[in-house]
Amino acid sequence: MATVNVYERYFEAEGNFNEVERRAANVMLVSDSEAGQIRYEACVSFFPHRDEEDFAVSYDAFFSKVLFEGKGRRSKKREEKLLEELQTAVDEMTLENGAIVFWDRPLIDERRG
Repeated sequence: MATVNVYERYFEAEGNFNEVERRAANVMLVSDSEAGQIRYEACVSFFPHRDEEDFAVSYDAFFSKVLFEGKGRRSKKREEKLLEELQTAVDEMTLENGAIVFWDRPLIDERRG
């Protein structure tokens, strides 16, 4: 199975999980492909971010949602469409869990794979 982070970026965020205040989130669009099948997932992981150097991502506040699954392989056209849906998907997951990602406050430049 080939797993690729199509998109990844850290943002300021707010949330409280397992009695720990979270101040940042790692947002990703992840692609998994194997044997002619492809799946894309929107993922978000909240972490404490206690200072500007703290990027230790904890996985007890991790949420994901499958955006596409079917036959095929990676497609730039499909990935661009899914990137347009990423923010809405992450907002839905975070609001359901009492958290928020501040999209206008990125902590690093985006990474694309």
